[in-house]
Amino acid sequence: MIGRLRGRLDSSRPGEVLVDVGGVGYLAAVSLQTFADLPPAGQAVSLEVVTVLRENALELFAFSSEGEKAAFQVLRSVSGIGPRMALAVLSGIRVGDLAVAVAAADLRRLTSIPGIGRKTAERMVVELRDRLEAAPVAASPTVRVEDDAVSALVGLGYKRGEAEKAVRAAAGAGDGSLEDVLRRALAALVR
Repeated sequence: MIGRLRGRLDSSRPGEVLVDVGGVGYLAAVSLQTFADLPPAGQAVSLEVVTVLRENALELFAFSSEGEKAAFQVLRSVSGIGPRMALAVLSGIRVGDLAVAVAAADLRRLTSIPGIGRKTAERMVVELRDRLEAAPVAASPTVRVEDDAVSALVGLGYKRGEAEKAVRAAAGAGDGSLEDVLRRALAALVR
């Protein structure tokens, strides 16, 4: 089993990375969160890996943090969620936000993740409530503003990953209001 890849990032695109480790190129699937955290091609990279053996293939799923890897493993334990769906969930929501949404039984937030319907969201709440890292049940006002800003940008046609990245960068400056965060995030995206 492969548990970690440490080498040079050969190439990356949303959902996939190629890491050169001692002359061997390892192709791994990644979430959009991990993709956003990657350094430029040619730089050193270290990724946590889960190896999945299927009937006809050996697949690698790579993560930029141990927390995301652990969340991936826990998500796979939910009935009806396989490795690809677990990766899609982690592409649609950050680990901390996932823990908050599950603890609060926020089905609206969970069903906003592409590929997650109401029944799967309900199953996630029931099966994961005690298994994800303990998190406060109510999200802080800052998290709510960021979520609303991301939703607004996605509604305008931006991809969720780039919207989240722009909102994270914009949230630290200004007065923290939704309008201010949106204005700053849009300015960054338009450049």
